[in-house]
Amino acid sequence: MAAEAFANPNAAQNGRAISNAQLWTGRILSALLVLFLLMDGTMKLFKPASVLQATAQLGYAERDIVPIGMTLLVCTLLYILPRTAIFGAILLTGYFGGAIASQVRAANPTFNVIFAALFACLLWLGLWLRDGRVRKLLV
Repeated sequence: MAAEAFANPNAAQNGRAISNAQLWTGRILSALLVLFLLMDGTMKLFKPASVLQATAQLGYAERDIVPIGMTLLVCTLLYILPRTAIFGAILLTGYFGGAIASQVRAANPTFNVIFAALFACLLWLGLWLRDGRVRKLLV
């Protein structure tokens, strides 16, 4: 049974398959998050003034923006691919942990900290809704 769950992410779990509503809710939630992350990572590569200002407020040098953006894009691409989605989610959780730490260190408003934490939770919720392997691990 365990081998089947890892071979087919949507395999039955405890005698129940993932419903179409759960599957599509997970896909839509994940897609919205991925679009935001791809936009954020791409903006870090092009370094518009708003990104330069926000990064400077967090205490990072301009030379750090592109590597941060590339890291975000690679982790997001790993999250998109079904075979590496769990690994991508783990890496993105670390990325968001760094974002939370940066916001706390810069003494930014609580909303900024909650925003990054919420994204990490929604990332896992989307994966949990669409991937039976994650349900098997977390239930």
